[in-house]
Amino acid sequence: MRKKNLRKEDRVAQIINARGDHPGLVCILSAMESCSTYKPWHDKRTHRTFLKPDTAQCLHYYFYFIDELFGLCYLRVPTWAPFRLQFYFNGHNLLANQLRRTGIGYALLDNAFVEIADSAHAQQLADSIDVKQLHRLLDSAAARYCPVIRHFQTRYHWSLMQVEYATDILFCRQRDLDPIYEDLVRTAVHSVKPDRIATFLSRKLTDGYTDEMGNDFTTRIQGTSIKHHMGPAAIKMYNKFSILLRIETVVNDVTFFKHHRMVEHRNGTRELKLAPMKKSIYSLPDLVELMSAANRRYLEFISAIDDPTPGINNLDKISRPARDNHRTYRGFNLFHGDDLALFRTLSRGEFFISGFRNSDLRRHLDRGGRQVSAILKRLRIHGIVKKVGRTYKYYLTSAGKLLIATAQKLTEMSIIPLLRGQLAN
Repeated sequence: MRKKNLRKEDRVAQIINARGDHPGLVCILSAMESCSTYKPWHDKRTHRTFLKPDTAQCLHYYFYFIDELFGLCYLRVPTWAPFRLQFYFNGHNLLANQLRRTGIGYALLDNAFVEIADSAHAQQLADSIDVKQLHRLLDSAAARYCPVIRHFQTRYHWSLMQVEYATDILFCRQRDLDPIYEDLVRTAVHSVKPDRIATFLSRKLTDGYTDEMGNDFTTRIQGTSIKHHMGPAAIKMYNKFSILLRIETVVNDVTFFKHHRMVEHRNGTRELKLAPMKKSIYSLPDLVELMSAANRRYLEFISAIDDPTPGINNLDKISRPARDNHRTYRGFNLFHGDDLALFRTLSRGEFFISGFRNSDLRRHLDRGGRQVSAILKRLRIHGIVKKVGRTYKYYLTSAGKLLIATAQKLTEMSIIPLLRGQLAN
């Protein structure tokens, strides 16, 4: 009997509650779903008959099982060739089993750790996934639950389909997170622009970019969430159980991310260069590093805009003149004229990643070299930018990032809404 409203996860949870969580097969569920397959094709021009890739509907079996290390997993097996398998596991279950093996106490609620005795050690375990061990599990599951592959005398090539990496910030009490979270969401909806999204995801927004990107705010039964998406990648923020703030980077095509790796060309030469991430499961360690960095950048951003008080104090400080070597350098006005244009330029996403030079500011501000040098001097005296030793590059300081974030928040969430329509009246 087919049940359209049956949620596989709920049924599996019921069975586990009855059988226990010991390793082994939990259940087998079936469903009619789309699959990759082949169809016969005759080419009238070449008079050749061959199999052509196609998409159709076929019966799938979901094998849910509990592995001693990786916890609850499932293998999705289609009943039509080429038997493209899909495997899933949750990293929180893997970490829970690792913590139990090492004797570190923890409390796991749903898929969130609400208590860990040694968080530093737990982070090391989470970042050091054994891909070879995962590979062995995949091959073993494929041989056990899809035995037809034995007749093809081949092995599966395992690639990454969807990857999620979460960073959790745990609060002791609900009353500590709830007011902060509401302010974070409102600010992020208004102040996170496309170039900022690209910065979070270690990309540079160019004029030639044509894919979709933007912000989505949704309300769920569990609460609200905000999602900043750029093509196949996204960063999400939501609260779980009102005591845990989760920042999560998700990617449906890992080639979206680029990193320096050895590239083999068709002529046999090899070159170390910036290239898209490979889809192989052996890219997981590099992917963890990149997605963790994306979460840290987002966390740094929301940390700067959470409480505006330090930013307001810094805003007052940089508005005043500063002295250096018996010379006075005037302050900045972030809400008017040339200074406003300057700080809008400094907040560009690519400057947060790779810094900027005198020539970069000249191009965006339409100023001469000496004028930009004087501007950079003022910025350094006021502690807004710092210069990298023995280079011509500058970066925003932590105070500079906080200052810009606070100014954007004040402008877009307070000043503009309050003044809208007032001058006309």
